[in-house]
Amino acid sequence: MTTSLDTQRTMQDGHWATPYALEPGQTQYHELSHTRIWITLLDQEWLIRYQRMPEDDNQERWQQKVTHTLPDADLEVQRFVRPDDGSQVCYLPAMSSLATVIRPYQPLTIPAESECTIYVGTLLWMRIQAGSKGTHLMELPLADPSLTWVGRTTMEGELCYSAATFARLVLEAVPKRPWRAITPVRIVNERQEPLLLERFNLPTPLLSLHRNDKGQLWTPRVTVTCETDMNSARLKIDQSLIAAAGQCELISPAREQTARGGLVRAYDRIFG
Repeated sequence: MTTSLDTQRTMQDGHWATPYALEPGQTQYHELSHTRIWITLLDQEWLIRYQRMPEDDNQERWQQKVTHTLPDADLEVQRFVRPDDGSQVCYLPAMSSLATVIRPYQPLTIPAESECTIYVGTLLWMRIQAGSKGTHLMELPLADPSLTWVGRTTMEGELCYSAATFARLVLEAVPKRPWRAITPVRIVNERQEPLLLERFNLPTPLLSLHRNDKGQLWTPRVTVTCETDMNSARLKIDQSLIAAAGQCELISPAREQTARGGLVRAYDRIFG
């Protein structure tokens, strides 16, 4: 049952990399992306529950509140021994651990010897850290990711996540949501014929996350250069952010490190 105290509480905006303090018996409830999350502090343990919500394209806020109300008893709970006496809990964003195949809803043609920059909103994972030392408890995707196989055969290739995108060319048209990171992707077509962009492989584990003064999350720009054919594209990750991101601070390092200078390698599966 919801207490009168709970009904009087209003939902507030949630924030990344911000410690929240709970008292034993309290639960912090979150709504963001397609996910509801309950984090409960007990005397000797932390409890984490989550469930998916119906999709809502109009949702733009990450909302949270502290309550004494728990979800339905049949919801699966994950238990973690308290690592120390600290009562803080903190949430950090993370890019996915697998590369992500980005599929524009409508394919985009880049004329010969031309280039463009598209802006991709990439879904994030949430890392949950607790206690005075910020001990990592778990991480979870903020929506159920789709899996796809990228490779010439079923034996040669790699497992990736798959995501659809509007592949917007105007930054102002990109929705700014706290559970998505903005990645500028510059595609350079140096060929003598048009390049039809139907999908491309974004190396999400190689991208760090940065937060600007508006609370928006950005990654460095990714540049894909296609010189002769689509199987010989080169990929490079910038060492800094584009000026449009504004003044930013590093909030989560990349899961994997690139080679010096940001050049990943000649990548024969960038375009699928």
